[in-house]
Amino acid sequence: MASLDKKIEAYMGRTVDFLTEVTLQDDGKGAYIAEWNIKDKAKPTDDELKAKESDADKLEKNATAIDKRKIEYGSVESQIEYITENGIDKWKEKVDAIKKKYPKES
Repeated sequence: MASLDKKIEAYMGRTVDFLTEVTLQDDGKGAYIAEWNIKDKAKPTDDELKAKESDADKLEKNATAIDKRKIEYGSVESQIEYITENGIDKWKEKVDAIKKKYPKES
């Protein structure tokens, strides 16, 4: 089951700022929207959020893949060093292998 923040992002179709646009709270019974400050789209109903469950699951899986990729890519500095020592084509091969290892869903 997808997290509430990912359901909201799926509902909005974009990244949401959870410090200013939407405030979430959890009272021990589950997370809920405490404050909705987005003016161009109404606060979603529970049914609207449930309808976005599969999209939100995909967002979560892709975020996990991206996090794993970042770890394997290393810092920008280490990537530049790799390119300098091995060439851009070898670096592209390395990046492609990492992307294949941690694919994102389309």
